[in-house]
Amino acid sequence: MEINKEQIDRIVTDVLSKMNPNTCGTAPSDSAPPPKTARAAVLQSARKLEIVEFPLRDIARDEILVRVEACGVCGTDIHCYKSDPFNLAPLVLGHEGTGEVIAVGSDVRIDSVGKPIRVGDKVVTSILDATEACMIAKYNPLKANLCDDLSVYGLLRDEPDNHFNGYFGEYLIIRGGSSVFVVNDMSVDLRCLIEPAAVVCHALERAKNCGSALNFRTRVVVQGCGPIGLLMIAVLRTYGVNNIIAIDGDHSRLAMAQTLGADHLINYKDYAGVDDMAAKVESLTKGLGAHFGFQVTGVPLAFANLFKCIRRGGGICEVGHFVDGGECAINPHHDICRKEITLIGSWVYNSVEYPNAYHFLQRAERIGLPITSLITHKFPLDQIEQAFEVNLRQEGVKVVVETR
Repeated sequence: MEINKEQIDRIVTDVLSKMNPNTCGTAPSDSAPPPKTARAAVLQSARKLEIVEFPLRDIARDEILVRVEACGVCGTDIHCYKSDPFNLAPLVLGHEGTGEVIAVGSDVRIDSVGKPIRVGDKVVTSILDATEACMIAKYNPLKANLCDDLSVYGLLRDEPDNHFNGYFGEYLIIRGGSSVFVVNDMSVDLRCLIEPAAVVCHALERAKNCGSALNFRTRVVVQGCGPIGLLMIAVLRTYGVNNIIAIDGDHSRLAMAQTLGADHLINYKDYAGVDDMAAKVESLTKGLGAHFGFQVTGVPLAFANLFKCIRRGGGICEVGHFVDGGECAINPHHDICRKEITLIGSWVYNSVEYPNAYHFLQRAERIGLPITSLITHKFPLDQIEQAFEVNLRQEGVKVVVETR
């Protein structure tokens, strides 16, 4: 009797499911099956989010079904909400999320670092692997974050058979080829910070690899104390930098910067202009200026101003401009050439940096940094528009949407 490949696969799947039902197929028999329908918040157009109930299809052999627990609102979500700049609507936003595994495809055994994946595990995911056609990833996998076709959950167009492509819904279908990590030993709040933490871990690696001397004695300026700027301060403190200057225009965010590791606080609104502010930085850095600066505001003028705060031979990492905020004027002679400034950009992260982010957050808590205090507001899925509007008004720091 001839047996074709499909029949063999079916037999193997059946045997494996009986041996360990938590690693193959759907949920174990003693748990409730996934619902036939579920809700998601769809960005229909600029400033229009609508809760829609969709059919929840069965997952494929290489997919994972996750019941979403919570997701942070990112600045990119806000840009999409305000104007749909990437022309993606309709879509389900949300990429700073986490949830519980409800079903595992028969071909899925382990996560991206080799941990077994089972029903009931808590997981995070954000990006899909680059396509085989991407020449950047082909020749340098560590630069896959620069691929033009990089796919990110929460920034995927809606599909006829799958509407659960972002974390602002009750479920998420993780596709084959995605990065996925089991993080059972972390609170839901900490898990919501893994994705933005990966951004600052990547920026730190970029700064270290450009020849800058980031160590215990380095004097570093972090310009901008939004969620990413505050995490940047925390990762620098966790890494061992002991001289951190935080710059922002909001007293409450500067106060939080201090709790997360900033040694000196500068409210730029207290100074007549950039020269006065730069003089203050010089007074805190032995009259020379900072060794290094991280620009995390996304404001072009702020980027131009940061050069005035950096000493000769120093460096700058641009982290904040994830969307086109416009142009600014700098003086190539005074700002770059004469100072011999090293200028680098940092774009998103690679999936391999998720474990780094995971360990950074754990270490930050261990040394006493109140890292989850970044989460200042929580809203249920039904109130997602209120969550976005609170973020737009810059009330608090990190806003989270919960679906538990």
